[in-house]
Amino acid sequence: MNQMASHPISLDWIERLVSIDTVSRNSNLGLIELVRDELAKLGVQSVLTHHSTGRWANLFATIPSVTGQTTGGVVLSGHTDVVPVDGQDWATDPFKPVIIDGKMYGRGTCDMKGFIGASLALVPQMQAAQLQKPIHLALSFDEEVTCLGAPIMIEELMRRGVNPDGCIVGEPTGMRPIVAHKGINAYECCVHGHAAHSSLTPHGLNAIEYAARLICYIRDMADEFKQQGPFDQLYDVPFTTAQASTIVGGNAMNTVPALCKFQFEFRNLPTMNPKPIFERIQRYANEVLLPQMQKEHASGAIDFTLISDAPGLDASEQAAITQLVRALTGDDEKRKVAYGTEAGQFQEAGIPSVICGPGDIMQAHKANEFVTLEQIGQCEAFIKKVIRSLEQ
Repeated sequence: MNQMASHPISLDWIERLVSIDTVSRNSNLGLIELVRDELAKLGVQSVLTHHSTGRWANLFATIPSVTGQTTGGVVLSGHTDVVPVDGQDWATDPFKPVIIDGKMYGRGTCDMKGFIGASLALVPQMQAAQLQKPIHLALSFDEEVTCLGAPIMIEELMRRGVNPDGCIVGEPTGMRPIVAHKGINAYECCVHGHAAHSSLTPHGLNAIEYAARLICYIRDMADEFKQQGPFDQLYDVPFTTAQASTIVGGNAMNTVPALCKFQFEFRNLPTMNPKPIFERIQRYANEVLLPQMQKEHASGAIDFTLISDAPGLDASEQAAITQLVRALTGDDEKRKVAYGTEAGQFQEAGIPSVICGPGDIMQAHKANEFVTLEQIGQCEAFIKKVIRSLEQ
């Protein structure tokens, strides 16, 4: 890639990261091992924590203070997985990043390999600085699907007593601080009926019909949240939402379906406990629908499986990390977003967190995803300010 001298120094790193296909269903080990090896060349050791299958891994690395301190300090956090490109109409190869008119195109340029690349490119400056507290790099897997990676990494670093003072999650925010986001709770529901010939429907138990009743109940709850709240007008969608997102069932037109599976999610305001929301859905299934089903056939059953339950974020304005990011960006506006991040997981572990990274969330997950070079430059300038703040 040809670069002008004025281009951000992290472009080579971002290009290397984007060129590795880390769609969530694929292993991310190629990227993680590349980062591990490059950091090792600089004398920075990494701790890898793996998924139980061994196909994915997190990476946590520490640039210590001048006194060798490795506890406390600030975490720069980013996820390494990206969403699929299947069915999207890309003008360029999504895994061969290109720069056109001041924008770098490629899957993950915005969400969120731009931030990771900028962080890695500045490691030598972190090492050269007179850091009074350490800087940590946290790269996770599986944020886009079930948020399974970060908790494994967080548990390990807490076990080692790293106890960071704060975390900056570099999701695309236009380099503006985000202090809150909703929680994400996703489930799969399996409704078990009993097959029969469609001419003998009273002898069967229609799993699709009872799944539909439960789906309609979830929609009724969503309408209730929309109408009655609670509300927080700082969100673009200022109330808790719920929806059924996928469904499959039945095997033939002339057969009473014996099984229907559907997935649903709800995104709760962080001030709203998600547990009672699910319990309400479960109670309707077990106390209203299930007795009706078992009157028709004793084999009727409804099962729920948790897919993910990433907590929301509600950062304290008094937290040192919030005040630091506000001071370094010069931005005091309070912003909250409906999408989820790993910041809530860090906060739940007792690590105050704020979201601030390059790019626009409107470009994420789309064909022709891009981040502007201007945003990458602003990100590098911001990280340099973080470095200088830790020298004091």
